[in-house]
Amino acid sequence: MTKILYIIFLSLIVSNCSFKKVVNHHGVPFLEKKQSSLIVNKTNKNDIMKILGNPSTKSKFDNDVWIYIERKQTQSKLINLGKMKIYRNDVLVLEIDDYGMLKKKEFYNKEDMKKIKIAKNKTEIGYKKNTFVYDFMSSMRQKINDPLGKRADKQKEISQR
Repeated sequence: MTKILYIIFLSLIVSNCSFKKVVNHHGVPFLEKKQSSLIVNKTNKNDIMKILGNPSTKSKFDNDVWIYIERKQTQSKLINLGKMKIYRNDVLVLEIDDYGMLKKKEFYNKEDMKKIKIAKNKTEIGYKKNTFVYDFMSSMRQKINDPLGKRADKQKEISQR
């Protein structure tokens, strides 16, 4: 009887297991294939929207810059306890001029992004404690907290006792 229960239990466990990998997809599917149909100086904003849809990010510099992203993740091997692993990470950067025409197109895949160097410089704080602005702001804070200067007078009296 116990052998039958073990067999039923094991068959339930095995039947619920899936051998097909789970893929999480984010962004524009088949970005690499779709970007090949975009032609510099011939494709306009409307064509881009029709082919790729809305961009993941838009920024406004001298020209419009539209950024499209595609990322696919899957579970890694059992050794890593099924941790999610990125196996496709593509970015398409499109620069559009003032007339709405595609001016520049750059495509980056996972290997290209490994080659990009990130600056290690840090921005320093623009103020120090002994600057004019700091002194002015701290005196303003003091006047707001104690407009008549009574707190300072009370503390002097307490310290003299």
